[in-house]
Amino acid sequence: MEKLNLWSILKEKLQQYTGTMLISILAVFLFSACQEELPDNIVKSGPLALSVSKTSLVLKQKDINNGAVDLTWTTGTNHGTGSSISYNLQVDKKGNNFSKPISLNMGKGIYINSFNVGALNDSLLTKWGVIPGSVTDLEARVIATVYSDPVVNDISNIVTISVTSYKPVSKTLYLFGSASPKGTDVNNALALTPQNDPTVFVYTGSLNTGSLKFITTLGQILPSYNKGNSDSQLILRTDAGQADNLFNITEAAVYKVTVSLLDLTVSINKADLPPYSTIYMVGDASPNGWDISHSTPLVQNTTNPFIFTYTGVMKAGDFKFPVNLNSDWGQDMFMKVDDTHMYLHHGGDADDNKWTIAKKGYYTITLNLLNNSISIYREKLYMVGDATPIGWTITSAIQMTEDATDGCIFIYNGPMVAGDFKFPVNQNSDWGQDMYERTDNTHMYRHIGGQADDNKWSITSAGNYLITVNIETLSISFVKQ
Repeated sequence: MEKLNLWSILKEKLQQYTGTMLISILAVFLFSACQEELPDNIVKSGPLALSVSKTSLVLKQKDINNGAVDLTWTTGTNHGTGSSISYNLQVDKKGNNFSKPISLNMGKGIYINSFNVGALNDSLLTKWGVIPGSVTDLEARVIATVYSDPVVNDISNIVTISVTSYKPVSKTLYLFGSASPKGTDVNNALALTPQNDPTVFVYTGSLNTGSLKFITTLGQILPSYNKGNSDSQLILRTDAGQADNLFNITEAAVYKVTVSLLDLTVSINKADLPPYSTIYMVGDASPNGWDISHSTPLVQNTTNPFIFTYTGVMKAGDFKFPVNLNSDWGQDMFMKVDDTHMYLHHGGDADDNKWTIAKKGYYTITLNLLNNSISIYREKLYMVGDATPIGWTITSAIQMTEDATDGCIFIYNGPMVAGDFKFPVNQNSDWGQDMYERTDNTHMYRHIGGQADDNKWSITSAGNYLITVNIETLSISFVKQ
């Protein structure tokens, strides 16, 4: 809103030289320009006011990643000073009088904040200590700081939200026992994969003859989920004095295991082995081009033999997946149905449907022979560290700008302070992810998530830097501007 202050100055000067008609035209122009900076759904004048999308919520863990509630506020007013305004959103348990709030500095130009189900439930249980399953009233308000001289703080109305929390089940689950490919080492148990519903976990892969149960934490035998009254029922075991009933596997084979922690159910069903143990990639997008006798092999998953993966650089061009290295092209291949599905082309047939890579980059391509699905993901790159504007908050890691034609090159151009930094490939909060870390000042390597190495670059002099990273050549340059 600082343009209104500019209008006051111009108006005073123009009154000395021209008539009111030109002043009126200029007023319309400046006011319209100021108005256009704000979203259409934001009230652009009047007292500071807060509203809420819902006043009553029942949180469910199945919706952990979904939005729970939106809080929206008006711009408020700078009281005619032309000064900028920043906003602080506070949420607290009713009765605390905002003595123990979640306090979010929203900065300038932000007029909405959304809480997701998981974060809100975590706050209820850990910050405010409510009993899971109980109903809690929360209060919210916004404090607007007007940077006038002197500074003025305006406080909005208080809104109340009634929230029913839940007792969360484990976010991790591991297969443990003599039937597991990893055996009975509690520190190296086999992880199941959480699904879109994060309370459901799946493992598809080999099981040995023997017994098994499910633990929630590596290195800890309790709590565990054991066999209940039938082979399809689970029971939560939290004490060593409880019965330790196990599921029994009588035939070594490939199985699909599906566990629902909320429903306390399990299914363990034999799966057929995949028709192929090797799959290759060929095409001008692939590392070895159309030389089929030197096609690039995919990596078969050690615990799920239906999964094959390629991770590396792909060029712009086409590709498909032969199942051997025969040089005559008369072989079975997996070909394109669409961007997420494939079919088995039979050697000698005329069809020739290929996938296309539009932009060079570092890709992870995963084939699943159980459902003939394919995923194609071009890697992004982020920057995190106390040398960066966001510090070590990895969930807010700075996404670097991808080169327009080469998706292996990433650029950051902006402020840095004295400190350390490195490059994660996503914004996962658990730090168990791949990162690019320091070999020396001009080279880097790919750190594999979970390994102990932690080699960072250091900035010794604050300023604006141009940082260029190439994940194909594993090179880096940073130049102080």
